[in-house]
Amino acid sequence: MNKRPENYRGKPHTDGLPKTEPLSASQLGHDAAAKRMLRRLVQGENPPTAPLSIVDRLAGSPYANPMIQVGGVDTSARKTLDFALHLAETMFRYGAGALEVETSIIAVTAALGLKNIEVDITNQSVAINYAPKDQPPIALLRVVRSWTNNYAGLAKVHRLVTDIVAGGVGRDEAIRRLDEAITSPKPFPRWMVTMAFGVFAAVFVGVLGGGPASSAIAFVANLGVSLLARQLGRWRVPDFFTTAACSFGVTLTALLLWRFNLTNAPAIVVVGGILLLLPTGRLVSAVQDAINGFPVTAAGRFLSTLLTFGAIVAGIAVASVVGAMSGMQAIDVTETFPPAYHLWVLVIFTAIAVMAIGITEQTSWDLLLPTAGVGVVGYFVLLGAGSLGIGDRFSPAIAAVVIGLLARVVALKMGAPQLVVAVPAALILLPGLTIFRSMYVLTIEESEILLGAGGMLNAGAIVLGTAAGIVLGDTLARPLTRSLASNERRRARRR
Repeated sequence: MNKRPENYRGKPHTDGLPKTEPLSASQLGHDAAAKRMLRRLVQGENPPTAPLSIVDRLAGSPYANPMIQVGGVDTSARKTLDFALHLAETMFRYGAGALEVETSIIAVTAALGLKNIEVDITNQSVAINYAPKDQPPIALLRVVRSWTNNYAGLAKVHRLVTDIVAGGVGRDEAIRRLDEAITSPKPFPRWMVTMAFGVFAAVFVGVLGGGPASSAIAFVANLGVSLLARQLGRWRVPDFFTTAACSFGVTLTALLLWRFNLTNAPAIVVVGGILLLLPTGRLVSAVQDAINGFPVTAAGRFLSTLLTFGAIVAGIAVASVVGAMSGMQAIDVTETFPPAYHLWVLVIFTAIAVMAIGITEQTSWDLLLPTAGVGVVGYFVLLGAGSLGIGDRFSPAIAAVVIGLLARVVALKMGAPQLVVAVPAALILLPGLTIFRSMYVLTIEESEILLGAGGMLNAGAIVLGTAAGIVLGDTLARPLTRSLASNERRRARRR
């Protein structure tokens, strides 16, 4: 038998294997496509650790694709950074959310020609780090230590940022306009703000079911609360004790009037007095910050909001205990109040209440009527959801979504941020009557402590649902308002 050499490398014997036909061009193409699909399914993200461009944070905001100014701007980067920090501090003081502040800083610095910017916002502080290539970095920090009601000023800052992003305003002009927005007087004098507090309480008591006498009592009581808060502010009393003193005063006034049979709805009088003490704007900003990825800032604002609620509850509790110890007649908190007016009157009351809130928040004159319109639409949605049997918890949340969506549309048309329209329009959704009833049960009727605790949890769920609904409405409106933001910037370029 012949043996093959050890180094024999011939082809193996394949007579027993089935014969195959060569692949056609289309089959080769399908095979390559299948391989590419399989590769995409099993491969990781590409690139896995590449940093996200900071300008990508502007996607979805009114400042996307800023018009970048070039030509020697980096030589005076410190002055640009100081302006950006001053802008951020002003927005925080006027109640803007962390995401809006961050996008404004990024848009302004990019439009003014600065690259390699990093922004860090933590509760009350704003930090900017500028690290140009082959140059020493610049790190600046600004702490915000005070707040004020000035929605008109916030709208001016919003328009200034829009004009800068559109490329129509240089840095020196922007500094001048920012100083003008800060130093310009507020739209409404102090006496008008005080009257607006009383007007809101009066008409809101009418919406809740109180008659003309209860509305008149709420008007006078809120005038006193407003004056008390102003005096305590002059004495540098902390906000916690100021809020507690105001809620104590309005609750004790209602109890005294109830004792002498001067009102038949003391609970409604209390609700009309404490509703403007609720930190609505701060709560909406806190929920917005938490949803948008600013947990530290959201935690700080939630804590501040919780303290304000605690102050309101403490004032009601102390007044209730004082009333019980003085032998005052107990309030029937389970009493319900049928509507005291026709629906068209309640709609007018709602519009007046929203405009009164706008005055107390120092919004601009031209935003009062549009904000009232958004509030009226939200009120109709609230009534419609209630008539469908959705429930007291979900109805305010649904109305808040509608308010948040409409507020973004109206605000962009009027050249203002969404918060300026949404917060006054949504204040009518908050459960002030539930808060008062629950706190009264907790402090006076100790046998029903579980009922009171459940009521407070229910009120908290409604408040958080309302705030989250406003944020959700703003998010849902973003794809619908891209053209509005573009039109706003085109108008700014023409100016």
